[in-house]
Amino acid sequence: MRTSKAAEIEIISGLFLSAAEQMRRTLVRTAFNAVIYEVLDFGISIADANGRMVAEAAGITSFIGANDYGLRKLIESGMAATWKSGDVVMLNTPYWSSAHTSDALLVSPIFLDGSDKADMFICVRAHWLDIGAKDAGYVLDSIDVHQEGLLMPGVRVIKEGTLDPDIWAILETNSRLPDAIRGDFNAQVACLRTGDKAIREIYAKFGKERVLTAIDAYIEHSAQKTREALAKLPKGTWTAEEWLDDDGVTGDPIRMFCTVTITEDRFLVDFAGSSPQVAGPVNNPLGATMTMAKTYFKFLTSPDTPSNHGCYAALEVVAPEGSFFNAVYPAASYVGWGRMVAFEMIAQALAPVIPWIPAQSGGDEPGFMAVGKHHQTGKTFVISNNEGIGWGATFAHDGANALQHPSTSTVRNTPIEVLERQSNLFHERLELVENSGGRGQFRGGVGVRRDVRMVGDTEILSMKKKTKTGNWALNGGEPSPLKNHMILWPGEARQLKVGMYRKTLRTGEMFANYAAGGGGWGDPAKRDPKAHEYDLRNGYVTEDGKIEALAELDDYGVRTIGMENEARSRD
Repeated sequence: MRTSKAAEIEIISGLFLSAAEQMRRTLVRTAFNAVIYEVLDFGISIADANGRMVAEAAGITSFIGANDYGLRKLIESGMAATWKSGDVVMLNTPYWSSAHTSDALLVSPIFLDGSDKADMFICVRAHWLDIGAKDAGYVLDSIDVHQEGLLMPGVRVIKEGTLDPDIWAILETNSRLPDAIRGDFNAQVACLRTGDKAIREIYAKFGKERVLTAIDAYIEHSAQKTREALAKLPKGTWTAEEWLDDDGVTGDPIRMFCTVTITEDRFLVDFAGSSPQVAGPVNNPLGATMTMAKTYFKFLTSPDTPSNHGCYAALEVVAPEGSFFNAVYPAASYVGWGRMVAFEMIAQALAPVIPWIPAQSGGDEPGFMAVGKHHQTGKTFVISNNEGIGWGATFAHDGANALQHPSTSTVRNTPIEVLERQSNLFHERLELVENSGGRGQFRGGVGVRRDVRMVGDTEILSMKKKTKTGNWALNGGEPSPLKNHMILWPGEARQLKVGMYRKTLRTGEMFANYAAGGGGWGDPAKRDPKAHEYDLRNGYVTEDGKIEALAELDDYGVRTIGMENEARSRD
């Protein structure tokens, strides 16, 4: 077999990355719902005949390497061997797809030169607004995967280029928003067709032998560079423990535990010691756990290079079957907030020996969703917003303010203009929370406050699962004094402080959403006075150091029913 020159390998690698990016742009420009085109809640990848990831495009960070797990399951099952040119296959069963049921993974094979076996696979997963779960929006208290929506276990929705009308009728009939899922499905199919065209052009230009040789070469190059980075990390075994509020069904906190072992050629993350799988929907199938660990491993070893199969060859992830991080059928798993906390639990284990790891961020993603009938059009809407949090400080600088959680750092919040146009939300306040960053020689980033009034009756879903325990700081720094939470009816005698919770608010009623700051680094007494003056001028801190939100709770009193043992309340 011919050996490609280095320049040709780089060109072919770049062309596959370009193909993935073309797929990404097609999806963003044609998607129907804002979760895809604004928030960027999707994952796109290209794989070879063996399911090895060749290239991917930036979507949600926690989807790094997610598609290959589902694709590998489809290949191992023998299903992929039955596919034909022009097929589009849909997979959303959580135990294979590495995500919850609303993340529809579409896969299409590419056959070259009359081959009877697929030469490449192209994949796109994206969040659909409704696929027939027991509740609209997010499912916060399911106890069985069958309450979380219609399951598609690798079904050919398009067969040899033609949409199967019977299967599509099932999909539409099971959705509260058939127009939305039709639009997003079509956008994903357009994305796949864009990738198919671009990949065929690569093979036409260089020929199959040269392309496959180049793929092998740059995957091995990525593996080698990752091994070199791994060799520079400290060697040993470290542990960390974290807690999730509850499972949405009981009020019991959930223990998460990991053991991280680094050797010369392996990076092992073992989740033994964590809780068994629980009743509610916060469980994590193994593929989702592996994807989360991949994301952190990529940050440690090759954060500045494109992602492909070789980047993860040295990573091993272990979790006992039937545990919180390897949940099995029929475990509910719709709410993936535990993975965000576990992402930084790996960091917590390594922080004592890797000095450039930052303190913990605000903890998880404290966003919200809104579901209802639009006050002007009468149409059903489902819309969400990912809220920014403060990031943790490092030995060299303060934490960043009001960014997405590190495990989802490539996604965006939903613009106010989109939220207000598409739903019954009217913003009265959106601001940084003074003094919410953990104190230290370097300060944690500050969080966000958002006050929203209803202009029509709306069901609000408060989305956060780390509200009872604070974040961790480093080297004598302090955690954020603010925890993620939402206040319903703020300033009223009935105001209610909640974590993950759903409640119908009537026209004119309000909620206030609070996102925590990041942890501090180092002794606060060693902070540079000029840095403190800068913070004062820019409103990141005040002289009295108080947080208005906490003072308001003291003034009015607060009930915390939703944060103790309820994930659900309906009028």
